Amino acid sequence: MKIALLGYGKMGKVIERIALERGHEIVLKKDEFNTYDGLSTADVAIDFSVPTAAVSNISSCFNNNIPVVSGTTGWLEHFDEMVALCNEKQGAFISSSNFSLGVNIFFELNEYLAKIMSQLDSYKVTMEEIHHTQKLDAPSGTAISLAKGVIENSNYINWTLDQAKNNEIHIEAKRIGDVPGTHTVTYDSVVDSIELKHTAHNREGFALGAVIAAEWLAGKTGIYSMKDVLNLK
Repeated sequence: MKIALLGYGKMGKVIERIALERGHEIVLKKDEFNTYDGLSTADVAIDFSVPTAAVSNISSCFNNNIPVVSGTTGWLEHFDEMVALCNEKQGAFISSSNFSLGVNIFFELNEYLAKIMSQLDSYKVTMEEIHHTQKLDAPSGTAISLAKGVIENSNYINWTLDQAKNNEIHIEAKRIGDVPGTHTVTYDSVVDSIELKHTAHNREGFALGAVIAAEWLAGKTGIYSMKDVLNLK
């Protein structure tokens, strides 16, 4: 399979190595200094760029009939616009805040736990996420996805980085060193606490999941999620 890499930073380089190990060919390594030459020859594109480049990258894929897997976060105010363009061009699209297989299992556990805890008024939920200092957006897309998972399965209505009201989820976002990503969901009461936690040891899990998603998406049309890739629906 021929893959275009849109974004060639640390994640892009790990994705490249894993893709090559799995027998794929890299036809484009797009960073801020080069063009989209080679994009039209790709079977699928993987976008791990920056928020300011994501919309241009994804649009270019749809306009060239290239399925796109996007792991870039911080641009979701344009998500509906990209979905509309994908449908217009009959393209294929997976966007996820986190492609790690472990994190996507974590998402499922988070939703299941939220349903149980929604029946217990004595517990208050909070979240903490820790990432490397180069991460541009806060809170992380993964933390936002976790918060949405709770909101959709409970009486909470919003998340906030500030002091939370009774119906809000407080997210604490920390940027420390070169931490790949740690997310903790805590339900706290006066008698005990319940924690659900995922810790990434390196970037390998994110990269492998993105390549697996690209392998799954190639040749398809439509809007999908990692739930589809992992058959979690």
